[in-house]
Amino acid sequence: MKLAILGAGESGVGAALLAKAKGLEVFVSDKGEIKEQYKAKLATAAIPFEEGTHTLVNILDADEIIKSPGIPDKAAVIQEATKKEIPVISEIEFAGRYTNAKFICITGTNGKTTTTLLTYHLLKSAGLNVALAGNIGESLAEKVIDNKYDYYVVELSSFQLDNMYQFQAHIAVLLNITPDHLDRYNYSMEKYAASKLRVAQNMTGANFFLFNADDENIAKAFDSASFGGTTVPFSLKGAEGARVYMEGKEVKVTEKFYEGTVDTSASGLIGRHNQYNTMAAVGVAKLLGVADDTIGQALETFENAEHRLQQIAVAKEVTYINDSKATNVEAVWYALDGIKQPIVWIAGGVDKGNDYSTLQELAREKVKVLVCLGKDNEKLKEAFGRIVPIIAETTSIEYAVRLSRSLATPGDVVLLSPACASFDLFNNYEHRGQRFKEAVEKIVLKKK
Repeated sequence: MKLAILGAGESGVGAALLAKAKGLEVFVSDKGEIKEQYKAKLATAAIPFEEGTHTLVNILDADEIIKSPGIPDKAAVIQEATKKEIPVISEIEFAGRYTNAKFICITGTNGKTTTTLLTYHLLKSAGLNVALAGNIGESLAEKVIDNKYDYYVVELSSFQLDNMYQFQAHIAVLLNITPDHLDRYNYSMEKYAASKLRVAQNMTGANFFLFNADDENIAKAFDSASFGGTTVPFSLKGAEGARVYMEGKEVKVTEKFYEGTVDTSASGLIGRHNQYNTMAAVGVAKLLGVADDTIGQALETFENAEHRLQQIAVAKEVTYINDSKATNVEAVWYALDGIKQPIVWIAGGVDKGNDYSTLQELAREKVKVLVCLGKDNEKLKEAFGRIVPIIAETTSIEYAVRLSRSLATPGDVVLLSPACASFDLFNNYEHRGQRFKEAVEKIVLKKK
């Protein structure tokens, strides 16, 4: 069997290594520049590759194509493959063929990385033989080569789900569906929602689908009557039929044979959205038989990923939080809603067609200063000019931190939660978050 792999990043190279290990003929093509670390892996495995172009004669000679999630279906090379009726799949679909391990698959517009990391932490802390993979930045295919795990916790983006067909999760989690990446779905929420719901495809009664029963878009898109798996709805709002819900600081799980009550009071996660993330992760742990006390203890030791409501410093009773991953309005809403103290808010960057109206009430209630960090801040200023008492703007992260420090008073929170992409001033959201952290250390904590 001949395989062509489009894209030589983490997923593409992982798929290539798995294909080689299984004795398949494989060719890797990347229209951009391949990072040295990935070139080295391909060269060591004697896998032929090209960069800077797609040589169609080689690609279209394949029996199957594995494509990077970043390549849209409208790309010319994919269109040509479609004409020749060559199947195009994702790395996750490919990896799923080579293991009998159970998959815990997590998706949603917001919160999937936190929930994936938390679920993995709960299961690993309980002693399960578990690995982490997917959109989190680690290739599932490469991990499947050794096939030494019983469980994989896999974060899935809608782009990965689009090219998954036979893959089956043992437990699937859908956190929420809000508008994002709609340009890839002909600006159709219905198509985007259908993509997210692919996380639960091919399920039977032995498989579990945990979903947010409070999410209107999920309710609209999910046809529970024709669903073959076992549904486990979770809710903060008392949704009818919820099997996972919160009472005070406790998560209650009432799914038959998997009941439990878990105290979450030791968790360091902030905000209502993280209550949903916690319910989902606790629900997964209970479905895999983890004891209540074990889950509660693991919640206390969990450290979230960088750039996601990450507390980086407390100085003179002012807390500095890095939420650079919040690149859309919905994610910022969760941050503003979750923080109870007065906020000095740093926002801005490349606007993605944002509608800030949903943030205005929270801003009126909580935000005392808005520091606009971007090259074009007009939309932010227009949205919050009559709501937030003080608005400033800058293109310097250092100045933004210095100004925030001078305007914050004891008990305040300085929050970087941009609502925008980072590409006007930074390489990506990680770069922006790291620069914020460095500026806080240098200016606030006086570290060299």
